[in-house]
Amino acid sequence: MRALQTATLLLATLGAGLMAGLFAAFAYAVMPGLGRSGDRTFVQAMQNINRAIINGWFLLPFLLPIPLLILATVLAWNGPGRVALPWILAGLVLYMAGFFVTSGVNVPLNNALDKAETGEGAIDGPGDDSRRDRLKAARDSFECRWVTWNIVRALAHTAAFGLLAWALFLHGTAGTA
Repeated sequence: MRALQTATLLLATLGAGLMAGLFAAFAYAVMPGLGRSGDRTFVQAMQNINRAIINGWFLLPFLLPIPLLILATVLAWNGPGRVALPWILAGLVLYMAGFFVTSGVNVPLNNALDKAETGEGAIDGPGDDSRRDRLKAARDSFECRWVTWNIVRALAHTAAFGLLAWALFLHGTAGTA
């Protein structure tokens, strides 16, 4: 039972850490870098990133911590690692907050941006003003909200990771005194 508790909590903590790192990297590197790009480059890059990220390497650490944290809660409630229970519950709440920000705000913004028409070829003729305006409008309706909510989810996942790391420590030291 203790080995299952440890493995469950460890895997959930690793998943939370991976998500915290991903969202933090977007906050301090990816989005500031893309923010320096023109509208078309910004929209195309975000469309490509949003399409590419839906894969097992993202979905596994994004989704798996939820059932693992629920299981870790049940195991801590009924097992020897009960000292870690408040920290596991707090980590679960924060992880779910970040999860709901992603699914409720960032993903819908990604889906809306995906519909923006970027077109092929250069945008330099007088007839291309309309396309330039549409790209600017797509970026303007996306960028500020997405960046703000990405920071929120990065903070939530980072806090969840910290709490779960502490829970893992407490679980590991439970019963050793």
